[in-house]
Amino acid sequence: MTLTRRALFATLALAAGAAHAQTWPSKPIRVIVPFAAGSTTDIIARAIADKVGAGLGQTVVVDNRAGASGTIGQQAVATAPPDGYTILIHSSSHTVSPSTFAKLPFDTVADFAGVTPISSLPNALVIAPSKNIKSLQELLAAARAKPGSVNFASAGQGSATHLNAEKFKLAAKIEATNIPFKGSAEAVTEVLSGRVDYYFSPIAPVIGQIRDGQLLALAVGSPKRAAALPDVPTTAEAGVPGSEFNFWIGMMVPAKTPRE
Repeated sequence: MTLTRRALFATLALAAGAAHAQTWPSKPIRVIVPFAAGSTTDIIARAIADKVGAGLGQTVVVDNRAGASGTIGQQAVATAPPDGYTILIHSSSHTVSPSTFAKLPFDTVADFAGVTPISSLPNALVIAPSKNIKSLQELLAAARAKPGSVNFASAGQGSATHLNAEKFKLAAKIEATNIPFKGSAEAVTEVLSGRVDYYFSPIAPVIGQIRDGQLLALAVGSPKRAAALPDVPTTAEAGVPGSEFNFWIGMMVPAKTPRE
C-alpha cells in the first residue's frame, strides 16, 4: 500500500469540495478513526491529516474512537453536525456492520455520504515462527488434525479482518476460533507472542516484522501476489481457492454535509 502524492492531493481537493462556504475551514477538522492508534486505518488517516492540514492551513485532529468493531466511531460521525468539520476514515468493516449486529443506532447508507475511496490493501496470513509452521498447508493440517484447536486474531468481532478470516475458514473447510481485539496493533502483538495462532493483516503494518523474521507470511489473501511479498503465494495458489479478500479504506462524512 502506498499513499501517493496524487492520491493525497485528490483527497485534499475532495475534502475541500465539501466546504459549504469560502470561510471553511474556520476551525479544526476532526477525523474520526473507529479503530485504535497504530491500526492500518489510523496510520493512513494520520498521513492524510498531516497533508490535508498543511494544504488547508488548518489543524486536522485524528480522534480514535475504537470499540464495538468500529461502530462507536461510526455512530459519532452519523450523529455529528453535517458541517464539514467531522470526517470518518473507515475500512471494509463499514459495510459489514449491518450483517454482524442485530441492531445498529445508525444506518450505514442513509446516515453517511461518501467522499472518496482512499486505498485498496492486500493482506497476508501471518504467524509467529515459534509455531513451527512453515506453510499454509502445514497450518491446515494442524487445524484438521485437532478440529477447534486453532485460533485466529481479528481487529474486533465483525471487523474486516474477522470477515476475511471467516471466509478463509469456510473455503479451507477448517474449524478455528476468533479471538477479537480492539485493533490491528493489539492483534499483531498477540500473534507475535504466540498466544494467538494467526492473523490476516493488511501487509503495510506488518511488513517490517515479516522482513525481520518476527512474523512469517504463509500466504496473501489477494487474487494476485503482493508486490511487497513477491515470494509469498496467494491463498488460492497454496490450495485454498475462493478465499480471496481485499481490504479497502475510504472517507465519509455525515449525510447532508454540503458538497459545495
